[in-house]
Amino acid sequence: MVNDIKFSAYWQDVLNCLLGVGLFFSPWALGFASEQTAAWNAYVVGAIIAVMAFAAMVAFHDWEEWVSVALGTWLVVSPWLLGFSTVGSAMLTHVVIGIAALVLAIWSSAEHGSGPLAAR
Repeated sequence: MVNDIKFSAYWQDVLNCLLGVGLFFSPWALGFASEQTAAWNAYVVGAIIAVMAFAAMVAFHDWEEWVSVALGTWLVVSPWLLGFSTVGSAMLTHVVIGIAALVLAIWSSAEHGSGPLAAR
């Protein structure tokens, strides 16, 4: 039973960590590395999401999830704010990973945290 609880407490963070790593490598994998603004946004935000998700796996704190919520929100709006919304692969990657990171962070915080969305 304890192992089941431990797994359920971490699967969202494991997936969020993988999303961060995927975002980090997406400029090379999806061919938008030459679009510097989009690529640097992917490198920086992907690394931060991966590190924050890993930190949440090691020692869960609500603030780590809320940083991931903020970063996910940033990813969704960044193609328009940074001016790379016309680069289809970069825009789609940022929006899809942003929404996924946002949902997973909120879900993890609601399920295991102590914030207003936490399960009681």
